[in-house]
Amino acid sequence: MKFATQLIHGGQTHDPLTGALGVPIYQTSTFRQQSLDQFGKYDYARSDNPSREALEEAIAGLEQGSRGFAFASGMAAISSTLLIFSPGDHLVVCDDVYGGTYRVLSKIFSRLGIQSTFVDATSLDQIASAIRPETKGIYLETPSNPLLKVTDLRAVVELARPRTIITMVDNTFMTPYLQRPLELGCDIVLHSGTKFINGHSDVICGLAVVKSEELGERIRFIQNGFGAILGPQDSFLTLRGLKTLKVRMDQSQTSAGTIVEWLSKQPRVTKIHYPGLPQHPGHAVQCSQADGSGAVLSFELDSLDTTRRLLEQSQLSAFAVSLGGVESIISYPAKMSHAAVPPDERKRKGITDTLVRLSVGLEDPDDLIAEMDGIFNGKSV
Repeated sequence: MKFATQLIHGGQTHDPLTGALGVPIYQTSTFRQQSLDQFGKYDYARSDNPSREALEEAIAGLEQGSRGFAFASGMAAISSTLLIFSPGDHLVVCDDVYGGTYRVLSKIFSRLGIQSTFVDATSLDQIASAIRPETKGIYLETPSNPLLKVTDLRAVVELARPRTIITMVDNTFMTPYLQRPLELGCDIVLHSGTKFINGHSDVICGLAVVKSEELGERIRFIQNGFGAILGPQDSFLTLRGLKTLKVRMDQSQTSAGTIVEWLSKQPRVTKIHYPGLPQHPGHAVQCSQADGSGAVLSFELDSLDTTRRLLEQSQLSAFAVSLGGVESIISYPAKMSHAAVPPDERKRKGITDTLVRLSVGLEDPDDLIAEMDGIFNGKSV
């Protein structure tokens, strides 16, 4: 079954009770039991809910995993997954990881005795040099947020597997349509389902998918015990958005390519970060492990004044936090996604004060380009 068909028919296609072409919203906290000796499949909605279960089965199938889990946010999915580690464990983490992940690792998990070393994950040598006897996990984003750096997942797996190190990949930018890390040998895939998977900027959602049953049991225990689960209404909305993932990603990715081509000719743009460019350092690796370059790009401008004008005058691209919606969203990593990273760390990582990130939506790219052209050249918009 091809991906587009799997999106529609790969999970629960209808309600067996009524025939409804959609999983119902089971807006309930508890379920009636019939027998003292044997409870039914569902008892309390923190543990299981049919609406959430349908989403979890769908994302597990798309990522080719054994089990999926839906959480109340992307950070809830990341934090709950990281709870499989114990005091004394050590993690190797990509350097320009999402600011929320940096914050939880450096400010919360460090207090729990789980230490992290941040490295340029485009360099296998740097990853290998950071591994210690107590290293239990490698945490990656590829392409990374916000500099779109690319990590060779197959090479990292070859490094990690003989050492029984768990490889985790935040696959939010790519989605399972464009990249499937579990097929490349990784152990856990994470998503902010808020972004492209839901795709309509109306849900906060996190997802995790595991390859092995053993890891599935460990995360299942944490999901139930910690309780940061996704509610039935948001599960329903995310399933609805998931069905159009392919057509949305196809259009947004095509438009992103058009915009990147235009940006590359603009004198006010000093650098573009997008793995679809042949000159991008990770272009060849991206082509070898993914089916596209996605709809998110970042670029640097010639001055803070130009940066401010672009952010504050954009109307078609919303100046906002987040990405992956049907509308284009332009953001400022230094004060948004990576505000939790200290200024000196941001500078070291290359997250400058003139860097902007653009998530391309479903508008006509010519209109987005015309608006940016007007702002760059001082025309009224």
